[in-house]
Amino acid sequence: MSKKNWGMGGTYRQTYRDKNTGEIKQSAIWSIHYYADGRLHRESSGSANEAVARKLLKQRIGDATQGKSISLSVQRTRFEDLARILIDDYLANERGSVRRAKEALEHLRLFFGDAKATEITTDRVTSYVAHRKDEGAANATINKELAALRRAFNLALDAKKISSSPRIKKLQENNARKGFFERQQFEAVIYHLPQHLRPIVETAYITGWRIASEILTRQKQHLDLDAGWLRIDPNEAKNKEGRFFPIGAIPRLRDVLAAQADRTRELELATSQVIPWLFHRAGKPIRDFRHSWKTACHKAGLVGRIPHDFRRTAVRNLERAGVSRSAAMAMVGHKTESIYRRYAIVDSAVLNEAGAKLAALQEFQTQTSGRVVPLKAHQGSA
Repeated sequence: MSKKNWGMGGTYRQTYRDKNTGEIKQSAIWSIHYYADGRLHRESSGSANEAVARKLLKQRIGDATQGKSISLSVQRTRFEDLARILIDDYLANERGSVRRAKEALEHLRLFFGDAKATEITTDRVTSYVAHRKDEGAANATINKELAALRRAFNLALDAKKISSSPRIKKLQENNARKGFFERQQFEAVIYHLPQHLRPIVETAYITGWRIASEILTRQKQHLDLDAGWLRIDPNEAKNKEGRFFPIGAIPRLRDVLAAQADRTRELELATSQVIPWLFHRAGKPIRDFRHSWKTACHKAGLVGRIPHDFRRTAVRNLERAGVSRSAAMAMVGHKTESIYRRYAIVDSAVLNEAGAKLAALQEFQTQTSGRVVPLKAHQGSA
């Protein structure tokens, strides 16, 4: 531990052992130690600039000299406190991705353990990234974990549980998925799924809604067969905007949802129970079906496909159908056009179709060369 003393305290850079190489390293972040209330306090400045640490040290010493109370909670805050603050926030705000947050925290916990928040410095976070890469984690996966850690630190700052946070930078993601389902592929997968999962997957294929947070969470009250709508309330949506999907205009989807509602009513009568969920397993909410999904994809010869591919599929189908971009974004739930464009995948079938149209136009132009063609006739032929 490299120290520089300044009167009642000092600045220093923490040393630690790299978990991958065993090498002793020195943190790039400067910390301070000082005496107040008869106790030794240690605190990270959150900066690689020693001048920042000295400024913080003088502030702390000044507070102590004036008799101001120095909070010990900052020093006592550990990774587990950050994790608890994060999960509490997800639960309090009813965020649909709490499961993913917990998964991210599990990976972070294995590396940081019960370390103090002041010990989770920028270079320690960099070491964590290197560790996860060695484990084969994709950049997108690591970014989700870093986002959880950053959110936890921000919440702790707001709660005054820490005085600073490390700089956490996202990795470049060049692994954007481009998967989608052709109709025959979709039918092959759904054939191998259990009966209670088929309406869920059919709804995802047509609507492009997120299965975990937007389909499995639907209750009977969200379905209006008479008006022809399936809805998401504003407080539920990821982008905080309500959404309606026009099932009345899509007979196949309406039939699937009507049949699901009928099965639910029959089960309620047979078991004398009230089932609020639109999709369920014997009346119980469905939390996860990864095992059934993987088995169905394996039997269909589509190993590695994920349910989120239906989101891309729905966007592509809307593009193929000629639905306006504004309407398509409202139906699927994309708030910005840049995000929508990421999902509007141009596949080989669409390119071949475009090529055929171009060839037809060129043939038409060749045949009509040298004579005047009315504009409307030209447009109709194209």
